[in-house]
Amino acid sequence: MTAQELRRLYIDFFVSRNHKEIASASLIPENDPSVLFTTAGMHPLVPYLLGEKHPSGQRLVDHQKCLRTGDIDAVGDASHLTFFEMMGNWSLGDYFKKESITMSHEFLTQELGIPQDKISVTVFAGDESAERDEESADVWRSLGYPDERIYYFGKKENWWGPAGITGPCGPDTEIFFDTGKEKCSENCNPACSCGKYVEIWNNVFMQYNKDTDGNYTLLVQKNVDTGLGLERVLAIMNDAASVFDTELFVPIISKIEELTGVKYEESVYHQYRVVADHLRASTFILGDDKGIAPGNVDQGYVLRRLIRRAYRYLVQMEAPTGTLSQIAQVIIDHYKDVYPELGRNEKFIIDNLDKEDALFGKTLAKGLKIATKFMDAVGEDKVLKPEDAFMLYDTYGFPLEFTQELAEEKGIAVDAAGFNKLFEAHQEKSRQGAAQKFKGGLADNSEETTKLHTATHLLNAALRKVLGDDVYQRGSNITPDRLRFDFSFDRKMTPEEIAEVEQIVNDVITAGIDVVCEEMSPEEAKAQGAIGVFTDKYGELVKVYTVGDYTKEICGGPHAGNTADLGSFKIQKESSSSSGVRRIKAVIGK
Repeated sequence: MTAQELRRLYIDFFVSRNHKEIASASLIPENDPSVLFTTAGMHPLVPYLLGEKHPSGQRLVDHQKCLRTGDIDAVGDASHLTFFEMMGNWSLGDYFKKESITMSHEFLTQELGIPQDKISVTVFAGDESAERDEESADVWRSLGYPDERIYYFGKKENWWGPAGITGPCGPDTEIFFDTGKEKCSENCNPACSCGKYVEIWNNVFMQYNKDTDGNYTLLVQKNVDTGLGLERVLAIMNDAASVFDTELFVPIISKIEELTGVKYEESVYHQYRVVADHLRASTFILGDDKGIAPGNVDQGYVLRRLIRRAYRYLVQMEAPTGTLSQIAQVIIDHYKDVYPELGRNEKFIIDNLDKEDALFGKTLAKGLKIATKFMDAVGEDKVLKPEDAFMLYDTYGFPLEFTQELAEEKGIAVDAAGFNKLFEAHQEKSRQGAAQKFKGGLADNSEETTKLHTATHLLNAALRKVLGDDVYQRGSNITPDRLRFDFSFDRKMTPEEIAEVEQIVNDVITAGIDVVCEEMSPEEAKAQGAIGVFTDKYGELVKVYTVGDYTKEICGGPHAGNTADLGSFKIQKESSSSSGVRRIKAVIGK
């Protein structure tokens, strides 16, 4: 089975059950500061899970580009990836547990032909805040699943949400494929990481609302959100040893073999898989229509780290200059029919990878000199100080394993335990910073956040009036306190330009113009002069928000009812975000 056959089989199965196919959303979340990337198929749908009416109705299905860095250290095993495709189906206040579980069972056992005895499931065990999910367990039993393959776990394993501090959440039931490996112990179960059980599908039942006091109450609108991992299921369907042994990765790995002269075999599985995974993820980030480039903050920083991590392993395999972009070309050619944005942005992808190739080559050379200096200065114990090893990691991007290999060549050991302590402290600091920074998000429909969504539309239109129609949105980030807006522009704005943009927005606010929402096809929106990221799937309905003759833009919402609701608008800062991209931070007043 090919990946495209699996995508179509899934989509057609749910379309035949009255679901409407929707296009994959951008990999870069719109107006959402809670995450840097789209991490799941449900992420772009949060406003509709909260009650917004979706233009395509109550039953939806798609395959969504996703990226997660939480499992980056696990990349290299049989199933973990940073970039992946999640096939998903949703019920927005329509069907619930019985129908969802039954359809999942039918797709896996009847459409895909997976033997039912190879499937195990987990359900929520219940706690003081929410009851045990016997309803889901009973549905599985009615479908012929014995109690010994139905496992109960707590919130850590079988609960989703809320997306923010408060909001919809609920228990989930997860579906696992039994690989046939021996159990690692008597207690081996789907929560174990030994590799016997591979999670392939997660059905989330949003039936509760969590309030600011931490209380859970039943929702009036109950939703279903499911996610099926395409790469994992593809490996199962083709009896592949790992996701890296499927058609999605074999061409990439073959290109690495060709360029490095190093054969893909057990001794270099890890290096090969990291390179293939990270460059696939990097290609999709660069290929997104939002135009993210490598940088030192936010998505650009993650992108740069992925590229450089891949680069280091390629250097170990003595790959020639230009290898990054040559591997990316294989990825573009393989995926551009399914994700046309990769074809549209091919030059941007290749140019940026070539720039990083040249830039990091110099950084790596400097790091090697510093590493040599550190190692020449070790004491009689012949052990490199953990502070030095961490500095090589933090400043020059050397992983511990890379430093250990360099040290081993000189007969030197590395204080790995000390390094890990510094690394864990660094991670904890980053987590605390992220927790402080990424508040709000799509799940935040507060009055102030809603107004700021409208302010971004007014700002976008004002920038295009002042700076020209070549200005396009490259990202946005909204909290209840301020908006942050990234746009394409290749120089610093003058004080006069900033003042003019501010004045235009405030004039529209003072005019008190109604914000009108209409549903139409992307083709109709384009014909009417709307701006925004247009989908590649014909016939999908989108929401278009219009403010008089001032702005018409595709957006999921929500928005203020009238521009006067915003009170006033003030730009606090204009700065560089990355090469060719500027960033504005602004607030609204009473």
